Order: sequence, then structure tokens, then C-alpha cells
Amino acid sequence: MKNKKIFAFLLILVCLVIPVTNGQDKLAQTGMKFLQLSTDAKAAAMGDAVTGLEGNSSSMFFNPAAMARQKTLTDITIGQINHIADIKYYYVAASFAPYEGQYGVFGLNFEYVNYGELQATVIAQNQAGYEDIGTFKPKAYCAGLSYAKALSEQFSIGGTVKYAVQDLGSSVMTSDTNGRTTKSYKPNSLVFDFGMLFHTGIKSLDFGVSIRNFNAKEVKLENEGYQLPLMFQIGFAFNLSDVLDLNKEEHSIQLAVDANHPRDYSEQIMLGCEYTFQKMISFRVGYEKPNDEHGFTYGIGFKKNVQGTDIGIDYAYVPWTTFSDVHRFTLHFAL
Repeated sequence: MKNKKIFAFLLILVCLVIPVTNGQDKLAQTGMKFLQLSTDAKAAAMGDAVTGLEGNSSSMFFNPAAMARQKTLTDITIGQINHIADIKYYYVAASFAPYEGQYGVFGLNFEYVNYGELQATVIAQNQAGYEDIGTFKPKAYCAGLSYAKALSEQFSIGGTVKYAVQDLGSSVMTSDTNGRTTKSYKPNSLVFDFGMLFHTGIKSLDFGVSIRNFNAKEVKLENEGYQLPLMFQIGFAFNLSDVLDLNKEEHSIQLAVDANHPRDYSEQIMLGCEYTFQKMISFRVGYEKPNDEHGFTYGIGFKKNVQGTDIGIDYAYVPWTTFSDVHRFTLHFAL
């Protein structure tokens, strides 16, 4: 046990050092921003303060280590986000724990972003200075494989490798001699997520660390290169029912706090709270600071076992100041 505690400490230390030495002075210089968006409705409602929480298949999007203690054979998460500017996000994650998780938990995940239909134009020698040439539909997608393992009763690790593509469509270039030519732009990259989760043994106090969207080199677009939106997050979670002497089968009050150090934004603090009644209905609220567009987030969840299958639905409401408010929906199945 002593060696495992030393190993956990060293891993935390490495996680703390990596972001500091990875060019964090370069703000607002990242691409493939869709990788940074919070997907799961429960997480969004809690202000994304979920790094220290035990989770399910949706944990692949936040801290893959959090799915290491999955109790069911299969866990599936499906969701949609009606984002700003009519952008649609779709995502699915499935995790599998064969032999009761003896060999770890394996996961698959996929994200797809539909940016809608945009007008395409070229420079023209007319009064407007441009000519409409139709429309195009940019999109983005990402597919990943995850693995998590509980190394002891207290310590879990996990990781994800993803292939991300930003399909920007085709640009049209004009020439007086050669007419019009087109060129497609599909920057892509291998992306890595890492995480750990540690049960401190102090009642229900848990501690988590995650590094998301790490890649070894810049993504190139013509002559310019850019980094991915790397995020380093640490979080604590504690069930307030422990100190209020409440029956957790009836009342659960989960508190969570995360500190986020992104590559392209100032450090952030996230706070989340979830009250669950009879393990069936949950009410959630979150707060994130600093944030240019919103502070508080809200949500609700419902879960019920139907003939041996846990079925859940979650909803999150994220108010925005500049754009229209964002709604997130997530369906969850465990069997």
C-alpha cells in the first residue's frame, strides 16, 4: 500500500508539471475547439465539476479513470446539444466491463458536430466585390478508444486515444488565366486524454486529475500551425450526507469543486452540487468563474430500473448572455 501511495503522489506531481511546461503563456491560440465543449448534461449542469466523481461511460469525455469501477457489464450514453448559432453536437459512449471488471473497463466514444449550412463566396469584379457560388457544410468528428483500471480499492487510472478531424470544406480560388480551382481542408490529429481517481479514505472524499486534448505536435493548416485546446483539471468530490448523518438511500447531497487550467483561457474554478432523492430524481446546479458568457448552470435527472436495465435521462440548461441559451439532453442505459 505504501508503494501505491508513492506512485499516486508521483503521478499527481507529473500531472502538475506537464501543463506548466507546455507553453501556457500562449492564450487564445488553439484550434479544434469542439474538443473543449462539455458534452454530458449532468456534467454541464454541475458546472463541469466532475473530475473527482465516480462515473459511467460518459466519464470518457472528462476523466476516463472515473469509469474504472463500473458495476454493470455494459454502460451506454447518448446525447445531443443544441449549441449556439444553431450548431448541433451529437455524441455516444459505450463502456464494457467483462468478467466483472477483472481486466479493466474498455470504452468506445464518438462525437459529431454539424455547423449548419454556410454561404460560399469568391472575390469578383462587380459592385458587391464578391459572387455567391452556393453553400457548404463544415463539420467535425472524433472517435476514441478508452481503458480504465482500478489498481486498488483507492486508486484508479484511465486513458483515451482519439482521432479528431475538422472538416472545413473546400476553398475556391479564382485566377484570370486558369479559372477556379478548389482545395479541401481537413486538419486532423491523434489526441490523448489521461486521468486518475483517488479515494482518500476520509469518508466519501475523492480526488481526481485529468489531462485532456494532449497532442505531441501542432496541427498544420497551410503555412500556419496551432495547438489543440489542452485542459488540465483537478477536482475534489464529497457527499455532504456523511456529515449531516443522512440515509444515502433517501437523500444524497453531492458536492464537487474543480480547478481548470486551459491552454487558451485563464484559470477557472468550477463548483457543482447535486441533490438526489431515493436514487431516482436529481436536481443540479453549477457555477463557473471566470466565464465570459455564463456563470450558473442548472439541470435535472431521472433514473429508474426497468426489468434489470437502469434507464436515465438528464437535462442541462446553460444560459448565455450574447447568444441564445443552450440546452443539453443525455440518455443513459446500464445493463
